[in-house]
Amino acid sequence: MKSVVHIEEIEPEIVLLRMQDDVYKNTFSKALIDELIDAFDAIQANQTYKVVILTGYDTYFASGGTRESLLAIHEGKEKFTDKNVYSLALNCDIPVIAAMQGHGIGGGLIMGLFADFVILSRESVYTTNFMKYGFTPGMGATCILPRKLGISLSEELLITSANYRGADLEKRGVPFPVLPRVEVLNHAVELAREIAEKPRYSLVLLKNHLVAPIRQELPSIIEQEVTMHEKTFHQQEVRERIHNLFGK
Repeated sequence: MKSVVHIEEIEPEIVLLRMQDDVYKNTFSKALIDELIDAFDAIQANQTYKVVILTGYDTYFASGGTRESLLAIHEGKEKFTDKNVYSLALNCDIPVIAAMQGHGIGGGLIMGLFADFVILSRESVYTTNFMKYGFTPGMGATCILPRKLGISLSEELLITSANYRGADLEKRGVPFPVLPRVEVLNHAVELAREIAEKPRYSLVLLKNHLVAPIRQELPSIIEQEVTMHEKTFHQQEVRERIHNLFGK
């Protein structure tokens, strides 16, 4: 079976993690989730890596839940917490750069925002489209969005579920580099080289200190998101919206 997550040490101490599920366009298929978890486990076990670059392929970074997974949650067969893919970057000991060269949709955008550094593409679409399907946000969105973007823009993104190009977010003052797509990965590599100049032990210690408040806060917010899902996800209207939106 063809791998959909590729891990490569592109330079000493710098590891590139590329998501490339071209069949499902980097939606959270079972293969993508399982291979991402395995890849981060392998990175955690390697004591020489100092920094991770997480990226996608072509025009896709990560595209959120599949139709099947959303319907399974609607039917009560699954929860988004069954496999924790959303906070892999947060839980990684070493710094993670999300080189979001392509579209970041729903949970795909949220997964990227849990990274320590975020780089956006001017051309790509970024959206937290949970409410477009009629259910409240999950994947830790209500935790990380306000921390990274501020409450006002976060409420706008989460409630309206609108699509934003990277260029639109740049005008709104997001605190990330927003570059032409072709420049995103190169910028990430340059940043990774700067990070890799530092001692690994110091990087791990400082990252753990900086993200400790988010790690502490996240479980209770996830619990609240699951509770909201239990109230909103099982509506018949949600099922109809899933079918209609995926059918387009």
